[in-house]
Amino acid sequence: MTAVAVHNVQKTYNKIPVVNNLSFEIPRGEMFGLLGPNGAGKSTTIRMLITLTRPTQGEIRVAGYDVRRQAAQVKRSIGVVLQQVSVDVDLTVWENLEFHGRMHHIPNPERQQRIDRWLGYVGLSERKDSLVKTLSGGMKRRLQIARALLHEPEILFLDEPTVGLDPQNRRRLWEIIQDLNQQGMTMLLTTHYMEEVEFLCDRIGIMDAGALIELGTLAEFKAKHGEGIVIQQQGDRLESQFFPTLDAANAHIEAARDRTGMMSRATNLEDIFVKLTGHQLD
Repeated sequence: MTAVAVHNVQKTYNKIPVVNNLSFEIPRGEMFGLLGPNGAGKSTTIRMLITLTRPTQGEIRVAGYDVRRQAAQVKRSIGVVLQQVSVDVDLTVWENLEFHGRMHHIPNPERQQRIDRWLGYVGLSERKDSLVKTLSGGMKRRLQIARALLHEPEILFLDEPTVGLDPQNRRRLWEIIQDLNQQGMTMLLTTHYMEEVEFLCDRIGIMDAGALIELGTLAEFKAKHGEGIVIQQQGDRLESQFFPTLDAANAHIEAARDRTGMMSRATNLEDIFVKLTGHQLD
């Protein structure tokens, strides 16, 4: 079954299209990565999916519900973790989850059981009585994940969830995200870390200028664009050339008269992203 369906969606501001004829689907249980340079339309797309912005035209269905006509049902079916810290720093860890649970009308004692369960899951049980302002950045992000999961959503939206975190906390969040996905939760992830997408995502959509320009798995991208790449220094620029295989890339260097500044390696997602968009992901 389909968890997210986006069909011919357009969003315009002041008659300027920010998202233009966007279509894709996410099956249940998939970990889907949405990439794009700044201004590509990712944030607007996420805002439409979580009912914060209405599409100008087209249809979006999340968990089977139309985001325009059935926004309340959509909100009950999704969890959202934004890059900004969105928990109340003047409340304790437990108070943040208690408030969220009451907003979702989760009755006691089930609410307390869920709070204990998800605090344990993200490793914050011992900090339940701590003010959020005393937590580290990684702990705050883990609290946001616990809050997003408290009402047991079908789909989790993660908008740059690890931005600004040190490598250790980023890896800890990767483990949590991967485990949730392995339990069957559908997820949509946006990020500026290519290795995050390569490690976590089943399929990847690349947006540029409001349109989806590539969709598939990393293996499909490599098969289409090339599994080997030759990079050569040309003045102050690096020129890249793709080859079907790494062996073919190596053979190209071997056959070159002047190999100065040339190197070959296996293609990665960043290489393909730059080829398609002309931008680094920053």
